[in-house]
Amino acid sequence: MGPFDPDVRFHHCPRPYLGGRRKGGQQGQALGRSRGGFTTKIHAKADNSGDIIAFDLTGGQVADTTRFETLLDIGPDITPRAALGDKGYSSKANRAAARARGIAPVIPHKANEKNPQAFFAKTLYKARARIEQGFGRLKRFKRVALRCEKTARNFRSIVSFAAGLCLLKFVHTA
Repeated sequence: MGPFDPDVRFHHCPRPYLGGRRKGGQQGQALGRSRGGFTTKIHAKADNSGDIIAFDLTGGQVADTTRFETLLDIGPDITPRAALGDKGYSSKANRAAARARGIAPVIPHKANEKNPQAFFAKTLYKARARIEQGFGRLKRFKRVALRCEKTARNFRSIVSFAAGLCLLKFVHTA
């Protein structure tokens, strides 16, 4: 290497040049490892027809229980009468948070939960199938199902766009 070498580093080591910025990494990008691999969870709030009206993104390793209060607070300024959730949202703190807001929690108890309540509204819980169907409509969009976007901001915008398209009801008249 001569004095006119185009690679002008102070140290001849495999490092970025001086003044270069670091790569962003996955921190804050709603990515995480779970049993299924490298995934993102979409925690959603839906109306009674199963259309997604608000959502939150987390990494795949984040427990559902921790995001329940966030779901109660996001979205349009309406107070639902009931909050339906699967066993992942089951905890005494989540049920208490829903009741404090005047919402009836319809969340099944886990098998290992101590002192489960005797009454459970099974007929209300059957409406949760519509929420799962709303997720099915959302995941028909390839970019949502495969998480083609690298950053959480871009993925959030794609999910918002897809949820907006799912809200539109197309009427064909001949």
